[in-house]
Amino acid sequence: MGAVMGTFSSLQTKQRRPSKDIAWWYYQRQRDKLEDELEMTVVCHRPEGLEQLEAQTNFTKRELQILYRGFKNECPSGVVNEDTFKQIYAQFFPHGDASMYAHYLFHAFDTTQTGSVKFEDFVTALSILLRGSVHEKLRWTFNLYDINKDGYINKEEMVDIVQAIYDMMGKYTYPVLKEDTPRQHVDIFFQKMDKNRDGVVTLDEFLESCQEDDNIIKSLQLFQNVM
Repeated sequence: MGAVMGTFSSLQTKQRRPSKDIAWWYYQRQRDKLEDELEMTVVCHRPEGLEQLEAQTNFTKRELQILYRGFKNECPSGVVNEDTFKQIYAQFFPHGDASMYAHYLFHAFDTTQTGSVKFEDFVTALSILLRGSVHEKLRWTFNLYDINKDGYINKEEMVDIVQAIYDMMGKYTYPVLKEDTPRQHVDIFFQKMDKNRDGVVTLDEFLESCQEDDNIIKSLQLFQNVM
């Protein structure tokens, strides 16, 4: 995993989006857009159990109000389906094909597997990715890579995710990546993390290996950049 994440972090992208991670950019955008209005009025639509969300996340009530108002502006129905999620996400990576990575990311957000993402799902994940501990971010990342949700990461799942990231970044990466690069990185990942050589990586193996490797911890920023 260190090789995979370390290689990602060394890639230089030429995207014309803010250099900060997308999750933070979204929050800043909504805050700047709505702060003046919130000084003068109360948010008319708020999720049920705002106090509970405040207790469950690392956001203040005011921040939750800002995020919710922005969420409703983008998604008036109050929920996001996968097609809409892909359309929104593609705007951040106009030079590549973000559809597959958005597919995997959507299902990581859709923790109840209902086929839609509610504000509660969205803000809980955002809280982890922006302000969670290293352990929380690693657990969330493991869940993203565990595509079939069987509690393990196998090589094919990892190849699918890595390939999706490369497709999303498109031709605007330097150095230019070879076709077999994703699988090479996955092979290195498993050699390092699959401690009992059974062909899969468990959550415990993932957490232990990541927290032993400073390069992996530093490379966590990558996942915020493509969130």
